[in-house]
Amino acid sequence: MPPRQFGPAAGVPTGIVRHPQIGTHGAARRSFMALKLTFLAALEDEPGVDWLRLQVLGAEELGDLWLLRGPVLDALTGCLETQRARRQMLRRGLDSVFPDLDLASGLMPL
Repeated sequence: MPPRQFGPAAGVPTGIVRHPQIGTHGAARRSFMALKLTFLAALEDEPGVDWLRLQVLGAEELGDLWLLRGPVLDALTGCLETQRARRQMLRRGLDSVFPDLDLASGLMPL
């Protein structure tokens, strides 16, 4: 009789390898792709941003998108309501992926 398994691979058919980190990696990948799509949506139909759009498409990790946030926000500096809405959409997307970097001081603004 073969020995019984009680570890993380218990109940997994022979030959299948479980990767406990895949759940974390999958969530990070989904966050990256969601933010990348947000960047592309913000640049949609914006004139003169073809090079910037290519940079976003070529981004391979969150750090790449973080570095592109300034140029993308600069491209959306117009006064049109659509540009304002796109800036807000992009900021919400960035806030959802990158934690607030301010130190918690315990003080709240009035």
